[in-house]
Amino acid sequence: MSRLVVVKLGGGLARVAGGLAAGGAAVGRAARHCPILVVPGGGVLADAVRVAERELSLSPAAAHWMAILAMDQYAYAVVSATPGAVVVHDAVEIQTALAGGQVPVLAPYRWLLAADPLPHRWEVTSDSIAAFVAGALDAELLVLLKPVAGPLEALVDECFREVVPRGLEVVALGSAELERLEDIVADRQSPPVV
Repeated sequence: MSRLVVVKLGGGLARVAGGLAAGGAAVGRAARHCPILVVPGGGVLADAVRVAERELSLSPAAAHWMAILAMDQYAYAVVSATPGAVVVHDAVEIQTALAGGQVPVLAPYRWLLAADPLPHRWEVTSDSIAAFVAGALDAELLVLLKPVAGPLEALVDECFREVVPRGLEVVALGSAELERLEDIVADRQSPPVV
């Protein structure tokens, strides 16, 4: 069986007209070629936590966990836009979904609460969480779906480089490049040339 590909479907895609639907459709097409796990962003739901942090004088730890809960909520939006997708909470549920031909979308709060692997600050975003998950599951590729394209260093959070496992290939695609996701994963599955 092919090694896992983790796709971080950014919350910022929802701000692009039709972005969430296009991202979900791209994931659905790519999942026909290899096992894919989706890690959701937080988007407007995480932005609401930023507002609450100011208005409620939240501690960094409270804001951190609330932002991760925002990712859990966004997971349901991603599932609604992704054919064959289902919300999962841990490695066992991920494997069960993949074995059943579904596309698992991780609601990461429970897993991260138990492991607590990352600093509690805004410089840790869903990009770093996706890198942590990809490493924990020995994925071969992490694809970050973003609202805009650009060099990876300009698109990821400050902690990403500290979290991404050595040897994990990382690709970032902007909203205008979503159709490339299927080609990227399909090319990886091509039989070797003899």
